[in-house]
Amino acid sequence: MSVAQTCRVTAAMMMLGLLVGCASQQDTAQNDYFSRDMPTLAERAASRMSPVEVPNTGGSFLDDPAAAIREALMAEHDRWAGTPYRFGGTNMSGIDCSALVQNIFSDAFQVELPRTTGSQLHMGEPITRDQLSPGDLVFFKPPGNRHVGIYVGQGRFLHASSSRGVMISKLDNSYWRRYYWQARRPLEPTHLSMRQFAYSPAQFGG
Repeated sequence: MSVAQTCRVTAAMMMLGLLVGCASQQDTAQNDYFSRDMPTLAERAASRMSPVEVPNTGGSFLDDPAAAIREALMAEHDRWAGTPYRFGGTNMSGIDCSALVQNIFSDAFQVELPRTTGSQLHMGEPITRDQLSPGDLVFFKPPGNRHVGIYVGQGRFLHASSSRGVMISKLDNSYWRRYYWQARRPLEPTHLSMRQFAYSPAQFGG
């Protein structure tokens, strides 16, 4: 092999080594990312199994209804996030708090709630704050106003903020803690989680 050929082979080997090194770093980053996300991915896979796919389990339709509801609510947050607040608004050009709740329950769970906060106050059963589970409605009563959001778990709720639009806030935020009023459970978690799949074409291969 000539000197020129030897140089070309050496250069090619060095380039291959660099490429392999980059690929390894990328794979490591991806693996780290997916390792962190694995609990969520596992919950998603489990929550989408129908009784036909997991026969003879003897268990409930969903092993963890709260996790399935939370996932659906976070997907709705991703869809609505940043939509500006507009009193009387009902769509992504602008929406108010009760219309957001109505839209999310209709789209994610096929549950029709009333349009106004005052009417939503009478839905389902009253619960205490320490009983909150994803999908419950949380109500606030700042001076001269009423506000509603949807509890998503971990002390947070999804709502249409009059100042920042659709977002997730902490119940323990000083403002929301001060004006927290009451909570209602429109449907029991198991029933609400099952509504996600009631009319889903994907569940039946559609």
